[in-house]
Amino acid sequence: MNLKAAEKYVYEKLQKNLSPTLTYHGFHHTLDVVQAALQIAQVEGIEDEESLVLLQTAAMYHDLGFISTYKGHEEEGCRIAKLTLPGFGFGEEQIEDICGMIMATKIPQQPHTLLEKIIADADLDYLGRDDFEPISQSLFLELREREMVSSIENWNRIQVGFLSGHHYWTKSALALRNDQKQQRLRELKAIVETY
Repeated sequence: MNLKAAEKYVYEKLQKNLSPTLTYHGFHHTLDVVQAALQIAQVEGIEDEESLVLLQTAAMYHDLGFISTYKGHEEEGCRIAKLTLPGFGFGEEQIEDICGMIMATKIPQQPHTLLEKIIADADLDYLGRDDFEPISQSLFLELREREMVSSIENWNRIQVGFLSGHHYWTKSALALRNDQKQQRLRELKAIVETY
């Protein structure tokens, strides 16, 4: 498995082809998810090299489908992974594992394996972080650009619903992020109550 070659391919594709209107799902988000996935994996005690390479590869590919589609980007990312990863020395079973992880980031999340749970948590790591507000704002701008949200009031109601229904899957994300996520939810509920 040539992780470096796969990384070069994916990162070049993302930097050249992502729409500048992807203010949330930009290249920076992919880098954030890769970092969060590796951090969660470390806390979860994942040490074997193959698992870490597969996890990092899935995190790199998880939003690659955005280069050609918005809805169904996970399936598209999986399709691109199946086309390109054999050329980087990945086997069929490894690619299936990677696609499982990519699909685990689809909302509503339904991860099954520990690696799928890790990437699902990494993809929404920001929900329980200090930088929640600016990242949330970047998602609002991206969705407004696509006429998927009409106003900040509408967006805050959507966020309350999303945060209320969301839960972290790994013990480490629950321990590290859940308290702050619940605090955000309380703050947003208080804002929405003023409308």
